[in-house]
Amino acid sequence: MNLSALITPKNLVTAAVLIVLGLMPVLTTVFDQPFYLDIATRIVILAVAAASLNLILGFGGMISFGHAAFVGIGAYAVGIPIYYEYYSGFLHFPLAIAVSALFALVTGAISLRTKGVHFIMITMAFSQMIFFLFLSLEEYGGDDGLLIWSDSELFDGLALDDPSTFYYVCFVSLVGVLLLLHRIVNSRFGRVIRGAKSNEKRMSALGYPTYRYRLVAYVISGALCGYAGALMGNFTNFISPDMMGWGRSGELIFMVVLGGSGSIIGPVYGVLSFLLLEEFIPDVMDLFADGAGVYWHLPFGIILLLVVLFVRGGISGFLNRLTKR
Repeated sequence: MNLSALITPKNLVTAAVLIVLGLMPVLTTVFDQPFYLDIATRIVILAVAAASLNLILGFGGMISFGHAAFVGIGAYAVGIPIYYEYYSGFLHFPLAIAVSALFALVTGAISLRTKGVHFIMITMAFSQMIFFLFLSLEEYGGDDGLLIWSDSELFDGLALDDPSTFYYVCFVSLVGVLLLLHRIVNSRFGRVIRGAKSNEKRMSALGYPTYRYRLVAYVISGALCGYAGALMGNFTNFISPDMMGWGRSGELIFMVVLGGSGSIIGPVYGVLSFLLLEEFIPDVMDLFADGAGVYWHLPFGIILLLVVLFVRGGISGFLNRLTKR
């Protein structure tokens, strides 16, 4: 194997990002900045959700505007059992995955019979249905949300209430999800999904039941996003229907496109860039004018739009072009 072929700008950046993320608990302890571990935990969890969306959006061409519903379902799969004093993570995480997969199966079976803007709108409609369902459940807080007073319990000695331990659970989950998606995308199944994105009629003419393949991909994507929701529920210790609003789904899409859809590592770039810009732009603006940070949304939006409009393929595409030079 040619070693120089592996040392590319994209591979170096990817390695650097993963190494820094892997060392975050150590770095935040050394520099006594525990706040940044919270930011890193949120980045890792949302990267799992964005990577799951990328499976159907980037590789399958299915623009789901309702993926935040799976995050919310996964979070409530943790919050509701804890409300009834069932603390086992071996209940919470499988329940989050199973319920999300079932919801994806039912809604996907309907949504995938449509295409284009109709698919976008129907996925958003299903997401809003779930949003208003949890909004009406007064027993679980309704609009006020639900407090999760305990973290999921797993093995003895694995305390999710310890920030560093929980972070590593999330980080290992992200690495596992990325490896799983890499295997899926490069399998025969993944080639059919990518082929259906390019020319579904041709794949059907070749004898592939593209509807079933796309539905399975949609279910896998929903299940993984539900798992991210279960992690998010343990992280925030508070959940509400706002987690599954259509605006949250739009943010996930933006993260995928920003990082580079159709790239395994792209969603990680996108989430990292999105959240770091969101976090630090107000502080930078306050350096130039006191109180200017409250208007951070304007430069934030402009930067994101410029990247999406003029950096073809997102951050991952930009790094790929550097490799070819």
